Amino acid sequence: MYPDRVLSGMRPTGALHLGHYQGVLKNWLKIQHEFECFFMVADWHALTTHYDATVGMGEHVWEMVVDWLSAGVDPNQATLFIQSRVPEHAELHLLLSMVTPVGWLERVPTYKEQQQKLADRDLSSYGFLGYPLLQAADILLYRANRVPVGEDQVPHIEFAREVARRFNHFYGREPDFEQNALRAAAKMGNKKSRLFLEFRTRYTEKGDVEAVMAAKDMLAEAQNLSLGDRERLFGYLEGNGKKILAEPQALLTEASRLPGLDGQKMSKSYGNTLPLRLEENELRRKIAGMMTDEARKLRTDPGEPTRCPVYAYHKLYSNEATLTWVEEGCRSAGIGCVQCKQPIGDAIWAELKPLRERAQMYQEDPTLVRNILADGCERAQQLASDTLRDVREAMGLLYT
Repeated sequence: MYPDRVLSGMRPTGALHLGHYQGVLKNWLKIQHEFECFFMVADWHALTTHYDATVGMGEHVWEMVVDWLSAGVDPNQATLFIQSRVPEHAELHLLLSMVTPVGWLERVPTYKEQQQKLADRDLSSYGFLGYPLLQAADILLYRANRVPVGEDQVPHIEFAREVARRFNHFYGREPDFEQNALRAAAKMGNKKSRLFLEFRTRYTEKGDVEAVMAAKDMLAEAQNLSLGDRERLFGYLEGNGKKILAEPQALLTEASRLPGLDGQKMSKSYGNTLPLRLEENELRRKIAGMMTDEARKLRTDPGEPTRCPVYAYHKLYSNEATLTWVEEGCRSAGIGCVQCKQPIGDAIWAELKPLRERAQMYQEDPTLVRNILADGCERAQQLASDTLRDVREAMGLLYT
């Protein structure tokens, strides 16, 4: 069984905004202490929809990673790396493409959705069609069994799981699999080997779930088994072949509930964001200009907080007393929109000020970021190489 490992990533679009921080980075800060985490700069993924807009990509990479680090992503807790610096991603993508039906790619829900959303772009390339498979290769390459996603991305994780299952079905039945599994079991010692095989018999013949769980615990605790033997025995235990690629599960995360300054989704393309490293005066100016309830054309007009984008910020940043003050004051016209926005400016600046200060260290010494990424790429490539070796071996591509 592989360790609890997380893979997540972002496309390099430059400096990040408050929506990224609330929707992704805060979750990364939490899970980096709970799992073995790999956080990826997904630069190849950026090409799937913007292959003709690569000017400034390098600058975007560094700016984004500075925001990761200044937000609190810890390179001592997580591995930060660049996708294109680990060429094994491309090789696994190619090998998986040999066994992945085209129909599976065409049925991914976001395929047609993105075509409609990005109708102004040429998305007739294989890169765009194959994007979910590249994403699957990213995940499977690190044998990540947990992938933090919102509900709209769950089909992508299900797709990756199906690809792993199909690959394992074709290539997991190595020659002399059962004999190899029995030899692996013998490495646990006579007593543990007999007990393991008894548990397997109880499970395969009687469906004894407790027996299979006990056997899995034995394998997890076995110190003298290689990773290959351990996975071979997991497959043998359940009546399957060797699991070469781990089947990932979605780690559901809440989507950011912060609207942009104009009430739409916060997005650079809409020009409605709050960048993480804004100066205080600029931050407060942008918040002062935020859209409010259109019913409040005059200071004396009552409003409805649930129709106001500013209220979404209060729900995230304000305590119960302030929320009550906002709700009652807005509906009675007891407070104006300028007053309503003041606590939001204070709360956001209190959160972003230390982030901005930490970012300055990385901006003044860019070698810090480059060294962190170099170390991360080396670590990522070590794991990727191990997976590719097993994949090549299973497919008969290790020639002697």
